[in-house]
Amino acid sequence: MIAMTALEIARVVGGTLVGDDVTVTQPAVINSSQAHPGSLFLAVQGERVDGHDFVSDAMAHGSVLTLATRAVEGAHVIVLDVIVALGKLAEHLRSELTELTVIGITGSQGKTTSKELLAAILSTAGPTVAPEGNFNNEIGAPLSLLQCTPETRYCIVEMGARHKGDIAHLSAIAKPNIGVVLRVGSAHVGEFGSIQAIAETKSELIESLGPEGIAILGRYDAFTPQMSLLHAGKTLYFGNSAECDIRATDIEVREGRAHFDLVTPEGRSAVGLRIVGMHQVANALAVASVATVLGFSLDQIASGLSTVETHAKWRMEIEELDSLVLINDAYNASPDATAAALQTLALFAQESGGESWAFLGKMHELGESTASDHAAIGTLASELGIDHLVCVGAPEYAAELSGDSQVSVHRCVDKTEALAVALNLNKGDVALVKASRSEKLEELAEAISRQWVAMMRESVDSE
Repeated sequence: MIAMTALEIARVVGGTLVGDDVTVTQPAVINSSQAHPGSLFLAVQGERVDGHDFVSDAMAHGSVLTLATRAVEGAHVIVLDVIVALGKLAEHLRSELTELTVIGITGSQGKTTSKELLAAILSTAGPTVAPEGNFNNEIGAPLSLLQCTPETRYCIVEMGARHKGDIAHLSAIAKPNIGVVLRVGSAHVGEFGSIQAIAETKSELIESLGPEGIAILGRYDAFTPQMSLLHAGKTLYFGNSAECDIRATDIEVREGRAHFDLVTPEGRSAVGLRIVGMHQVANALAVASVATVLGFSLDQIASGLSTVETHAKWRMEIEELDSLVLINDAYNASPDATAAALQTLALFAQESGGESWAFLGKMHELGESTASDHAAIGTLASELGIDHLVCVGAPEYAAELSGDSQVSVHRCVDKTEALAVALNLNKGDVALVKASRSEKLEELAEAISRQWVAMMRESVDSE
């Protein structure tokens, strides 16, 4: 963050300073324990926690100024809405950092992974800021911008949305130089009402670009390529087809990881991803597209993609236990993401020679298509040759499976019953655990891991 006095901050956000005119030198925080000497604390009123109750703790950790909606101890700026004020402050900082290149990323699937891959590559060329986790909302995006300084070369802003206008709002704050739309899928269709509405919301990023901005669009659905009509400047397409500017050819999967030839206007180079899943090819191509327009060489891009490992928690985390592979992908779920995870499970099982187990909890926010979307995933599991479909509180997955299906269905009321089913895992098997965030199936994955380790220990002791 650029250094600002409390009076300057009050002027920018339209608030009233109470107390000393201190100088803020460190980025803003919403968690008091993350405050540092010189930082700005945001007293955000949440559903369960009120940030105003933690001002003292923030000050103890070094915070010198608080944005608040009521009087608190220490120097503070009183505003009507802390989150609105945060956006104004981030927008101001963005206008001051004229040499900063901002890359906005959105899409129904792959935002976080793409962001992590891109950050790893861009950071080799200069100071790069990217949000941790999936901090992609009206709080996370401004906080990312406030981490930037005059020395920051690149800032990656991940943009999620729950309603129309959300991405337009974030784009107005971030003013991205490059806008990336990965794909439009059915995630959150229950909130938006239709995939068309989702596409319109994602397109707000492209519509926000100025004539000097660059649009980077995936060719994985019918909606995303059409967003070029909203942009008068340069557009690049990525995908697997020949008409793409950045594409992948000769794709192979080894140990669940994609290997392919990356083709750019500069030529062709081999890439071997270290992250799991065929679907990661699309994310890698999006990253390659950004790096290409920023002037990175083909060799730099290919080498970067082949060496980067992501650390997103509970996203295709591979735990190689004693003769068991456990894929913890419990962070979130949509029909597209779950289909990709099942495909990865099938590939791992083919290589291991063991049986495949899909422990699937509910996918939320699907609206009227909830039942059919779950049933379609169950059908896909059968078509892929998944051996065991474990429905964890989600019998809908098995609703349309016929007696001809070879998949063995286990209907479990809760995680406890699913853990009991996991007692049937054998050496060489591969297990996938996936569901929407609120289902907390990472608890099941962790329990399966502990249970397997205990079973193997008992087996050794009995020999």
